[in-house]
Amino acid sequence: MNWSHLRKFPWLDTRASFVATTPRGGALLDLGSSDGETLGHFAELRPDLRLFAVDLDGSPERYPAGSQFQRANLETDRLRWPDASMDAITCMHLVEHLHEIDWLVQESARLLKPGAKIYIETPHRKSLSLPSLKDASFTLNFYDDPTHVRLVDIETLAQAVRRAGLDVVASGTSRNWVFASAWPVYVFRPASRQKFTSRIHWLGWSAYLIAARPS
Repeated sequence: MNWSHLRKFPWLDTRASFVATTPRGGALLDLGSSDGETLGHFAELRPDLRLFAVDLDGSPERYPAGSQFQRANLETDRLRWPDASMDAITCMHLVEHLHEIDWLVQESARLLKPGAKIYIETPHRKSLSLPSLKDASFTLNFYDDPTHVRLVDIETLAQAVRRAGLDVVASGTSRNWVFASAWPVYVFRPASRQKFTSRIHWLGWSAYLIAARPS
């Protein structure tokens, strides 16, 4: 889905709703950018933003043109940008791959401008009890992904951001309502990425938390 179609309707997607609130021409940092697919969606939605990215591995050659990239371990490495330099930070499905999250949250708090926010998304607690899929290409149960270290629930995230001096402003279940509403169309179709995507949005497979640095 090209996120340019969400510019007038960002409320249809939880992530898009967050990114849409970033100030015009602002700086957005994505932690755990991986192959850059999500960062690319952000650029489609908000081509005015200045994009920054961090990943231990990552594929910066695939990131939107002009993105600044740092290769870093988000459990130990200090990020190279100055204090209070970011208007928004996103962190999608990274914390469940880490042994500890305090360093990531503390670095995020340092980088946020006063009043700026961070969006953290991670598997919902319900993913622990969902069935494993026969198709190994997709992981529905949390433990199907061997790179998952531990489930980080919203309560644990809230405690971590508060320790870093941030205020929790919102939390809930992450969904794209376009994909979720498509599930009845795909339910009897063969396995595909589209079917899997619609199913996890229908189920509400991901949870999110938004925190802000006090003004």
